[in-house]
Amino acid sequence: MRRQRMEDFLFHKLTFFFAFSVLVVLAGIIVSLVIGAMPALREFGPGFVTTVEWDPVNDKYGALIAIVGTLATSFIALAIAFPVSFGIALFLTEICPNFLKRPLGTAVELLAGIPSIIYGMWGLFIFAPLFGDHIQPVLKATLGELPFIGQLFQGPMMGFGILTAGLILAVMIIPFIASVMRDVFEIVPPVLKESAYALGCTRWEVVRRIVLPYTKAGVVGGVMLGLGRALGETMAVTFVIGNAHKLSWSIFAPGNSIASTLANEFAEAESALHVSSLFALGLILFVITFIVLSAAKLMLRNMSRKEGVK
Repeated sequence: MRRQRMEDFLFHKLTFFFAFSVLVVLAGIIVSLVIGAMPALREFGPGFVTTVEWDPVNDKYGALIAIVGTLATSFIALAIAFPVSFGIALFLTEICPNFLKRPLGTAVELLAGIPSIIYGMWGLFIFAPLFGDHIQPVLKATLGELPFIGQLFQGPMMGFGILTAGLILAVMIIPFIASVMRDVFEIVPPVLKESAYALGCTRWEVVRRIVLPYTKAGVVGGVMLGLGRALGETMAVTFVIGNAHKLSWSIFAPGNSIASTLANEFAEAESALHVSSLFALGLILFVITFIVLSAAKLMLRNMSRKEGVK
């Protein structure tokens, strides 16, 4: 009994150490970012977030262009990746023949393992030229003629820009979201779905009324996993976003993101204020990610509270 109590005590302390070490590492990252960003935050104040200018020559820096580029590319990626991933997961779990489930599932998981630099090279040498020559003219001739949203599809058709980066990010995060969705869809007890089919529900009604309510936490978790990678993706975005410190209404235009700015300029930053401004960009990216994850937690909490109200 004494040996068992000792083993249990050691196991408890060891697991507590592992869990606490995560908090220590997180706190260390936050502190290092804040310390590194303080000179820039003192120099520019809150206006750093709303300033467009990014001029290393004159040591004038603002984060607005990088923030807009990060949010725009991530929103485009998520808007495309979510329905595609949902369709893939739904097909693999509800419609796909048994002999195809394993090969297709393995293919999706292999896509998730491709390094981001490979996606960037593919986007730079293959996708961007084809997109600029064949897809962008069609989008400009159709969606570009519509009122209000037409401004988004105007501008130079070079193949590089915010839209291209968003599409590459969508391709990158689809395997992550689809894999998580497939796994959570598979844990739904078969008796629930069989009961719904026995009552005369269609396949879509089973998915909407049984599968999605049962797995909503996992679905939101998969979406947040994909969004987290989209927000912080560096190399693939750097290859195709254009790396231009310009703000434009057109998603065809080149731009910049926080991650691509850090990748391009951190090694070449000379002045202390330039380095501090890059640390400030990293801190802003951390805050954006934290806000997104917090919003997801609040959404899940509200959904849980509303269960059984109707």
